[in-house]
Amino acid sequence: MANSSNSASNLAPKSPPPTAGKLGHIIRLLQRTKGATIGDLVEATGWQPHSVRGAISGQLKKRHGLDVTATNDETRGRVYRLPKKAKAGGTK
Repeated sequence: MANSSNSASNLAPKSPPPTAGKLGHIIRLLQRTKGATIGDLVEATGWQPHSVRGAISGQLKKRHGLDVTATNDETRGRVYRLPKKAKAGGTK
């Protein structure tokens, strides 16, 4: 029975992205035209780099279904971005 409850939770719609707090601030930084590096996000939140990466992959991508992209910039390194109208997966 435990497996059926796990699969049911996987089918649940993603929760809406946060607008307040540090995750909301991360989203706003990622939505800038120039995006944000891990260094930018560490400075803005006061978190460790591994915590910022965990928030991007766990909270923003998995929990909220946001399409965070990463590209390599010659001068800035890896730059993360979100589209301006970030919507959670499964919502319109």
